[in-house]
Amino acid sequence: MREDTVIKPVVMCGGSGTRLWPLSRKAFPKQFIPLYRGKSLFELTLERVSHLGDVLAVSGDDYRFFVQEISEKSKVDVVQILEPCGRDTAPAMALAAAFTADDEDLLLFCPADHFIPDADQFRGMVVGAADLAREGWIVTFGVPPHGPSTAYGYIETGEIIRGDAVKSVRFHEKPDPKTAIEFLSSRKFLWNSGIFLIKRSVLLGALKQFEPEIYQKCLSAMANATEDGSFWRPGAEFVQVTKKSIDYAVMERAINIAVVPFCGRWSDVGSWNAMFELSEIDEDNCGKLGAVDNIKTVNSTNTLVHASDRRFILTIGTKDLVIVDTPDALLISAVDQVEEVKKAVSDLDNAGRSEVLEHRRVARPWGAYDSVDHSDRFQVKRITVKPGARLSLQKHHHRAEHWIVVKGTALVTCNDEQFLLCENQSTYIPVGAVHRMENPGRIPLELIEVQSGSYLGEDDIERFDDEYGRETQNEKLGRK
Repeated sequence: MREDTVIKPVVMCGGSGTRLWPLSRKAFPKQFIPLYRGKSLFELTLERVSHLGDVLAVSGDDYRFFVQEISEKSKVDVVQILEPCGRDTAPAMALAAAFTADDEDLLLFCPADHFIPDADQFRGMVVGAADLAREGWIVTFGVPPHGPSTAYGYIETGEIIRGDAVKSVRFHEKPDPKTAIEFLSSRKFLWNSGIFLIKRSVLLGALKQFEPEIYQKCLSAMANATEDGSFWRPGAEFVQVTKKSIDYAVMERAINIAVVPFCGRWSDVGSWNAMFELSEIDEDNCGKLGAVDNIKTVNSTNTLVHASDRRFILTIGTKDLVIVDTPDALLISAVDQVEEVKKAVSDLDNAGRSEVLEHRRVARPWGAYDSVDHSDRFQVKRITVKPGARLSLQKHHHRAEHWIVVKGTALVTCNDEQFLLCENQSTYIPVGAVHRMENPGRIPLELIEVQSGSYLGEDDIERFDDEYGRETQNEKLGRK
């Protein structure tokens, strides 16, 4: 690689949170869950790519604070482009290319939810492919298959370019079992990793040729983007962009695709079966995840167990099972049927089950809340506020609240009054009172909130001041 070549990592942070349900949810997809030794896949991705260059993340507005918090924890500066709506990988990559200024820059597109344990080997592979990308090849990294998997797309390989790099003949969608066996037997097919190294000018040129509508609207959206701290919000043009994957938009049509064999271990962690690779596996091929001290297996084989910190799990004589426990949902599946979870979650979503959207514990930019108990006219939450953080100045029209501090110190605003609450102290927030809670201390603030009233929904909130970019009542009035 030439010394003047710049590689800019672009981390794609989209995700639906269905394939690893109930651990992942729509509001908390798998890339942000601490799955491996206390770290999330997104955190591991940042550690892997940040040594290559400045990191750009393309994420949804709902995920911006997950990305920000994890990047701060990793001590990696990340600039975010916030998609107002999901439009798949082609428009997301177009936004990143439009944001980057230099046509000669090489953009490394990486999904946020892949498990690649050898970071040094990964970086060496990318740097080794940089000359191909600089010459105008669209470089993708194909994973040598170790079985006839139906869970991945495939790349059919052709003639040698140089070294171990070969031309792509065709991209294939996920095959049926018979076709997957044929692909494996031919030795001409690699799994599609979804990782690409592309010169900015080459990507924009391909999009302009094959998808002029995506090209033009994404360039316009970034030309009209607004800056919000470390966030960039594309213009309204992006909402009108056609939803399309980069495979359909470019990879299945371009002739300048170079395929470099992937070096090291790789998994897209796309199913509970794939999670075996991240688990602690014993001599009976039983895997343990989560709160592993809460798991005991007896005479069990080929069983994967994920435990929460709320319950102890004992299995006796189980075989070929996946057991996933969370505080509000339990999954028990045969190993060979666990891929059906995506369809099952879709059915649950259509039925309006809240467990599809979010966990009992819900992350917020200021901390989190855990719904401990509820009924028609009351709800109990355990609230955690990060040091120095504060909630919005707000009021509720249908509920009153009691706050009991159990750890730390709270600075409370209630109408025109402001006061401190210490451990074992409490206060009452009447219906309609303008109030705020904040943590002025250096340790997390924890309190129990008891809500009571005729309506307890999260949408019963009128904000007057918010430092996290959420809409306030004054902004609503300004639009009228």
